Amino acid sequence: MRQPVKVIAQSEPILRIGATLGVPEVLRELGEDPARLICEAGLDPSIFDDPDNRLPLYARGRLLDHCAKTTGCPYFGLLAGQHAGLNSLGLVGLFVKHSPDVGTALRRLARDFHLHAAGVAVDIVVDAGRAIFSYAISDIGVPGIDQTSDGALAAMLNIMHELCGPDFKPTEVWFARTRPEKIEPYKEFFQVHLCFDAKINALVFSSVWLTRPLPATEPELTRLLQAGIGELERQFPQNFPDQVQSVMRTALAFDQIRADRLATMFSMHVRTFYRRLADHGTSYQEILDRTRFAVARQLLEESSRKVSAISELLGYSEPRSFNRAFLRWSGMTPARWREAQAVASDTRSVVKGDPVR
Repeated sequence: MRQPVKVIAQSEPILRIGATLGVPEVLRELGEDPARLICEAGLDPSIFDDPDNRLPLYARGRLLDHCAKTTGCPYFGLLAGQHAGLNSLGLVGLFVKHSPDVGTALRRLARDFHLHAAGVAVDIVVDAGRAIFSYAISDIGVPGIDQTSDGALAAMLNIMHELCGPDFKPTEVWFARTRPEKIEPYKEFFQVHLCFDAKINALVFSSVWLTRPLPATEPELTRLLQAGIGELERQFPQNFPDQVQSVMRTALAFDQIRADRLATMFSMHVRTFYRRLADHGTSYQEILDRTRFAVARQLLEESSRKVSAISELLGYSEPRSFNRAFLRWSGMTPARWREAQAVASDTRSVVKGDPVR
């Protein structure tokens, strides 16, 4: 039996290639040679031969970014994501399908998604009758984050159609990025109100959908799937700080970042929460700072939100506090960092021969 191709960097989060399998097909549809572009992005094309092959999160981002720029298709990630769904998630997706209802399915997906992709968080939150099904990359500096997030939102809509049927329709789709110049492909696929410069990437829909029952499944099959998930947990464990950071971004968006509230999410007293983090050599404040820095960098680079609005979203009482914190993290103010990123992006475009946008 052919062994899976593994492209793994120990210092980087890794993910299954399954949800990225649409890339070669989209490249062919655009008249490109998939093998050539995949090689140019630094990957072996044979990695696409097995959906269980794994690659670094950063390598996937570089691939999507390279494909978008080389093909001249700025919505390449959106097209690639339309080929993904629960089947792309392997055993995790299969276990999600064997849930009693949609709400349980999405909670399972949020809990087990790290088995499919590390450095990424999926969450489901209910707020005032709305369900917010969100996606976020927790690592700092991942390339092609706009392409990745566009593709993730497309795949999430496919997942909701698989669970709820073709009549499912969100009320809004949120993008934590600036509005693209070519909006028609997004409108055509999602067919609902699109909100750019949002606080998170998410599908928003009535929480009533969460109560929809799913087809009954065989108990023995469910037990086998649970055993398989348990084996994956042993192979790809997620430590407690990673679990905390995976929910921190959503907590920021909904002003739920107090330590006692996070502790409640993990069904523990706040003192136990602090102690568990200390046992892993970290702290609540350290994880909060890391998450704030990651979110700030993404919003500064990918969205057109004002610095004051980003400061408020991150939970700072005034922009000056945010400016001081960002200066401590990066060595420059948020405004200066945004300017530097824009200059660096234009320089890279000129070097590669791409038009400066």
